[in-house]
Amino acid sequence: MDFGPWLARQLKQSGMSQADLAQRIGLTRAAVSAWITGRATPREETINKIAEALGTDLGTIHTRTADTLAGLPISWYHRPGHADGGREFGNAAAFAFDADVGVLAREATQNSLDERLDRAQPVRVRYTLHELSGEALARFRDEIRWDELLPHYEAAAQQDQKVGRMIAAGLDDMYRRDRLVLLRIDDYNASGLTGDDYETGRFAAVVRRQLDSQKTGSAAGGSYGLGKATLWATSRLGLVLMNSTLSEPHEGRIERRLIGRLDLPWRRVDGKSWAGPAWFGRPDPDAEDVNVARSWWADEESVERLYLTRESAEPGTSFLIVGAHDVASLVEGTDANANVEDDDSVHRMHHRLKEALGRNFWAAMTGGGNQRPLLEASVRTLRNGVEIIPETRVDPRETQPSRTRALQAFLDGTTVDRMTESGQVAMATVPLVVPGRTGRGSGGEHRAVVLVTEADDRDGKPNRVTTMRGNRMTVRVGWVPGLPVGTNPFQAVLLAGRGAGDDAPFADEAEAFLRAAEPPEHDKWGQTEELRVLYSASAYRRIGALTSETNRVVRDLVIPVKKERKAGSDRLRKRLTVGGRRKARPTPAAGPPTLEELDARIDDSGAWCVTAEMKIPAGGDSWRPAPVAKLDVRSGPRPVLAWSELVAVHNCDIVDGTVRFVPGARTATFRGTTDVSTHPVRAQFSGLVVELRTDRGTQA
Repeated sequence: MDFGPWLARQLKQSGMSQADLAQRIGLTRAAVSAWITGRATPREETINKIAEALGTDLGTIHTRTADTLAGLPISWYHRPGHADGGREFGNAAAFAFDADVGVLAREATQNSLDERLDRAQPVRVRYTLHELSGEALARFRDEIRWDELLPHYEAAAQQDQKVGRMIAAGLDDMYRRDRLVLLRIDDYNASGLTGDDYETGRFAAVVRRQLDSQKTGSAAGGSYGLGKATLWATSRLGLVLMNSTLSEPHEGRIERRLIGRLDLPWRRVDGKSWAGPAWFGRPDPDAEDVNVARSWWADEESVERLYLTRESAEPGTSFLIVGAHDVASLVEGTDANANVEDDDSVHRMHHRLKEALGRNFWAAMTGGGNQRPLLEASVRTLRNGVEIIPETRVDPRETQPSRTRALQAFLDGTTVDRMTESGQVAMATVPLVVPGRTGRGSGGEHRAVVLVTEADDRDGKPNRVTTMRGNRMTVRVGWVPGLPVGTNPFQAVLLAGRGAGDDAPFADEAEAFLRAAEPPEHDKWGQTEELRVLYSASAYRRIGALTSETNRVVRDLVIPVKKERKAGSDRLRKRLTVGGRRKARPTPAAGPPTLEELDARIDDSGAWCVTAEMKIPAGGDSWRPAPVAKLDVRSGPRPVLAWSELVAVHNCDIVDGTVRFVPGARTATFRGTTDVSTHPVRAQFSGLVVELRTDRGTQA
């Protein structure tokens, strides 16, 4: 930048006039005007005086790649209300997610994975819970200009809307308990918030815009730009502060780029309407409205007071969620005497963060062969600056031992065709016929990898298939139907797209196809609007075929090959008997049957086709449950769907829409198809819930 425009910017940013500068350096205002308009340049001794007046050094003036540290004070800029009277009572993107640190860990860590800078090294993600109280809390509130914010919070809290009620509860809790929980997410070896404050780039996508993902690679986690909303959804105060170390310079600088964003509903303060969001930064000297806030380059002391100090100069970003809470954790079986209001218990949140990271990213944290892990993750907890739970690195071998063993064997090249010994991992491939994009012909046949190994109790429920693609984040864990009784417990992994290896046929095409098939939650592959637009309305059927073939291959790998018995062995076995009589045990009152497993797909007509396995307690075969299908909706009652077909498969009969069990049965299976005419929305754009309405029959 030329000296004149640069000097004009510094004067505007610092609130200094040309006359003020002239007075400080002992020259006339006309001389300063000549420098700004380019009609003259200052002498070297004059430049020294200018540097002193602006509070900077000679290097900054000579390079002119950055602003001086002198400037208007950091403050809050609130977006004015819309002139047409429009009102937003919250960020709709944040409503797509619950206040759940498990969901936060999944979405935020996925974003860090997508921003991995050095592809030969893992991205490091650290979650820090920090509980503030007393003087520490008071100092933090002063640092974020709490007195400026409070009138806006109070106005928002008075509204009888969802966000208003949440803010009111957050304010009440903070003042009543003198306590506030901060949750910081640091990533290293990541791109950082690069780019201009307003133009297209990573910074604007996160800080200024909604539904802008800025993810271009097919292996990226998603394409909706919704994930970042979990940061604000997890804050009871709707407030997130950011400190980024950039992978490429902006305004000649890299370290300590700070900004804050507050998401509030529409409100009136001092007789003026405010639209919703606000930004914490430095007034922008180039903006038409001088109150518009932009990011600023902070000093180390300011960063420390905001609890945003990073441990190294490695590129990446720190997000500080102010007023973090975890409503979902309250569902996890606290005892009757527990404080049900305590949705920000740092101990419980610490545990849930570790569990979510291990469950969703065990594969990304697994290395083998010549490949390092894609991710390293850890969690720690502080109270007023003192560590109360030491930093713990999440170890996939502890959280998901069987699945980790399977993936490591694949990366090491030590898999076998069929398991014959404990600890082995069997591998096979299954086809995914990738359709061509609209108007571009065929995509090709991809070969996804199926891995199977014996289960470990620490993995959770056995006999499951965990699916993922190139970023190695768990997409779905599904049950394998049709297994015979007595199947040895196992875990299976399906690696598709780039997850199957860079040399897998049509890996890039499969990666792009499966990415388009993921909804914003990234928890399944199926019909999405993105898939319909990029491919075709029937493209989702390829995923159904992949699932069916995967289940078939898994069954083939886990069902032992039957060996022919020798005739002599059969004759001896028939002569063996068990001595003594078994004493009859008293039969306790049997509870109702429960749904143990559920497998569903959408057929060509748009109907849900369900296969359900029920678990029947001892003596519970007299119950007569009625299967009920409902659409899964985010709020309100779930619409009930009628069955067009309900068929008994195993150990039961269907009579007048109810299931009648075979006496003594402990499991039973039925199959049902919903009536499309009763669907209020198309099945491709909804979820399904199956319930059992129980009615105790007469004892036989």
